[in-house]
Amino acid sequence: MTDLVPLRRALLSVSDKTGLVELGTALAARGVELLSTGGTAQALREAGLDVRDVAEVTGFPEMMDGRVKTLHPMVHGGLLALRDNPAHAAAMAEHGIGPIDLLVVNLYPFEATVAKGADYDTCIENIDIGGPAMIRAAAKNHAFVNVVVDVQDYDALLAELEANGGETSYAFRQALALTAYSRTAAYDAAVSAWMARALDEPAPRRRAFAGTLAQTLRYGENPHQKAAFYVDGTNRPGVATAVQHQGKELSYNNINDTDAAFELVAEFDPADAAACAIIKHANPCGVARGATQLEAYKAAFDCDRTSAFGGIVAFNQPLEAETAEEITNIFTEVVIAPGASEEAKSIFAKKKNLRLLTTEALPDVTAGGLTVRQVAGGLLVQDKDNGFVGLDDLKVVTRKAPTEKQMRDLLFAWKVAKHVKSNAIVYVKDGATVGVGAGQMSRVDSAMIAAKKAERMAEALGLPQPLTIGSAVASDAFFPFPDGLLEAAAAGATCVIQPGGSMRDDEVIAAADEAGLAMVFTGMRHFRH
Repeated sequence: MTDLVPLRRALLSVSDKTGLVELGTALAARGVELLSTGGTAQALREAGLDVRDVAEVTGFPEMMDGRVKTLHPMVHGGLLALRDNPAHAAAMAEHGIGPIDLLVVNLYPFEATVAKGADYDTCIENIDIGGPAMIRAAAKNHAFVNVVVDVQDYDALLAELEANGGETSYAFRQALALTAYSRTAAYDAAVSAWMARALDEPAPRRRAFAGTLAQTLRYGENPHQKAAFYVDGTNRPGVATAVQHQGKELSYNNINDTDAAFELVAEFDPADAAACAIIKHANPCGVARGATQLEAYKAAFDCDRTSAFGGIVAFNQPLEAETAEEITNIFTEVVIAPGASEEAKSIFAKKKNLRLLTTEALPDVTAGGLTVRQVAGGLLVQDKDNGFVGLDDLKVVTRKAPTEKQMRDLLFAWKVAKHVKSNAIVYVKDGATVGVGAGQMSRVDSAMIAAKKAERMAEALGLPQPLTIGSAVASDAFFPFPDGLLEAAAAGATCVIQPGGSMRDDEVIAAADEAGLAMVFTGMRHFRH
């Protein structure tokens, strides 16, 4: 196989015209013949370049509103022919098919069209057919053909030509082919995912998922694991869309924890009050609302100061200077917020290892979407947990009903419990978590651990008693026995929110009544594994 092959003839057909004229000019300067279609040809001609229409090459005009223009043997023969195969060479000579050494194509903007909320027919019209067909043909024949599908590869192509006197290496063409097939795969994945949504098909026979490389990471969860971060193009506000203002590159664990923090804090409407969530290892170690952002941060911090060290902090409002100043008193990995004042940025600038991310918006926690998890030999796919429980959804099941204040704390605790690894127990008092028990195999153990943490914090803060005294407690799933509930009561909880639905609900309700607790059922659970 020949390593270096010359580039003499190129076909350019792009939707995104960024960098097109510069590329065409550089190719023409090397004596490369330019073939093109429609608007691409027009743009090149307007730049003074000599371009030959594909319609002239095929002998057929563009037709059917441009749907048919490159689907022709004169094009695909030029892309697919093996230059060192005598039979292929003879067929090219017999039918007057000229070789095409470079294909530059970027596809109809299907993903962007969907993102704009276009109607069904408009989305259908933005499904590219000829482009993917040519890309796949050129990529298959990468032994001889270069295929460029991303604007960011234009400079690399020109550098390769410069380095090799107008020729390209096999390794370079292989790399382009990989990018090309990844692009067509991602494109088809976007189309199939959109159609599944449009047809309301929750479990299509085949699923495809795709992403675009955003960052090659230093390592994964551990230094011996390789990792990378891909974005899915949905533009959901969060770590994937955020602007990083300072600090070193985010790690795998930073990205995972920052996402968890921002999704949690988005549960709290910024128009109601400032909210803060502090995350460690994907679990909240403190969440609070406050009359001010600083108050919210301090209350969240006071839930578990030990775990907050080296944590991720998220806010539902733009970061303020006072809060930034307070945060700098402890080592913090990442702060993420919808925005940040210039003064807050200046304060953080003194802490070079602290990453500050801003997003301009909060994610919509009520929006749909999918979560995907890989298991051995397969993928688990489910709807995003956007379940919501409001005041009117709660059912009082005990003789004692919660007060209005208790109801507020119960709903707060319920929102936090949704984001805690199961089995989850969350104690809340006055709009702030005071104890969080996460990821235990027993719900009783989660209740005990959360209470123990509250006891330690009370000692550290010099309080006469743990803040779990008089608190509201949330359980992400039902209490299968009264023991977990009684453990929460022993910690000082006075009211409980849980899904209900256990075979022993009557026993649990009776235990709550005997302990003098108020309890409500949500009818919805929030397992988070």
